[in-house]
Amino acid sequence: MTAQQEAVRTPTPEATRAVPELREHVTGDLLDIVVDLDAGAGCRLRDLRDGTEYLDMTMFFSSAPLGHGHPDLREPGFEAELLRASRVKPSNPDFATVQQARFAEVFRRVAGVPELPLLFLIDGGTLAVENALKVAFDWKTKRNARSGVAVRGSRVLHLEKAFHGRSGYTLSLTNTDPAKVRDYPMFDWPRIPSPAVEPGARWDHPDLLPEEQVALEAARAALRRYGSEVACFVYEPIQGEGGDRHLRPRFLRAVQDLCREHDVLTVADEVQTGALTGGAWAHQALGLEPDLVAFGKRMQVCGVMGGRRVLEVADNAFKEPSRISSTWGGALVDMVRATKILEVVERDGLFAHSREMGELLLGELRSLAERFPSLITAPRGRGLMCAVSFRDPRLRDAAIAAARSQHRALFLPSGPDSLRFRPPLSVRPDELTDAVAALRAALTGLA
Repeated sequence: MTAQQEAVRTPTPEATRAVPELREHVTGDLLDIVVDLDAGAGCRLRDLRDGTEYLDMTMFFSSAPLGHGHPDLREPGFEAELLRASRVKPSNPDFATVQQARFAEVFRRVAGVPELPLLFLIDGGTLAVENALKVAFDWKTKRNARSGVAVRGSRVLHLEKAFHGRSGYTLSLTNTDPAKVRDYPMFDWPRIPSPAVEPGARWDHPDLLPEEQVALEAARAALRRYGSEVACFVYEPIQGEGGDRHLRPRFLRAVQDLCREHDVLTVADEVQTGALTGGAWAHQALGLEPDLVAFGKRMQVCGVMGGRRVLEVADNAFKEPSRISSTWGGALVDMVRATKILEVVERDGLFAHSREMGELLLGELRSLAERFPSLITAPRGRGLMCAVSFRDPRLRDAAIAAARSQHRALFLPSGPDSLRFRPPLSVRPDELTDAVAALRAALTGLA
């Protein structure tokens, strides 16, 4: 055994104390793992304490789009740029840096939407959604005033089973796990049914399905009731926290058309779906045209893209000084990392690669569902955003625990009964098949 290997297997006192000390003093749901930031490769995450390797299908809730230890993120030039950006914390909205300008240019080139040219940056997906709502409130109120309507645009139309965050305005939209919003003051904003459909025979039906017609009528009723108070409709193209629930583009386009008819903006919350569903944005694959898009997670930097009808108000909140501008405007270190990641995505064609790997993963999950029909059902996915449902939610939790403890594979729950995959864009076929094999072994033990 080499000295380096011995160092890995002999945990430092600091590493040994990390989990118990954090559990005692810092709020969280820590796994019994201490991440080795200097090790790991691809989908393999290493425990700093003893060198145990885990096959990671979580990617830190999808925020590691190139996996662990990607060589481009260990280049000396890149690390020097990270160090340079970390020495100070500039207030990005007020003080320009080459690093921020470079990020904005690469972001627009690799992931930008021409019809959404306005960009607002901030830390956190929740705050990205929150500021998208503020843009909509500002826009609707100004539109009302200039039309002689003395009403503020102050309501948000949204869906059941939605998760948009747990801060301020977003609390009033989130309605997945009751524990996340219970007893907090919230706004009484109009909520409509969420007619998710499992991809299959009904997915390509040309007309609205009965449950979609019910939801659309609920949206009409809300718009009739609240009229000019409704500023926007916010939706996740795929409801992640709600259980990887897929909404048909036919339904979302119908709501989009209704919103245009009533002068209401549409907001796509792509904090989870961005750079995960086989392209830059899920709304593009679904043929949607949102006025605002909130992003985060895989993009490293969170924020809002705006355009389309937002541009009909010249002094919109993106343009009016100090209207939504925050102190920091995102973190410069995140921008440096995001720039490198987007350049790798562009150079290596990782959006196209992720579509191919997503098809492979979905095929594996379908085979798994056929083998264990009494345990799991509804294999589904778009790109690498894939999931299966468990017939008994307790078995879902048991499968995740067994995969981690017995087969060294990490999975995340989704919604009340689903298990989700969030592999990196650079994932290899063998890593996906190994992950499904670990899940298969866990299911075999349960069966």
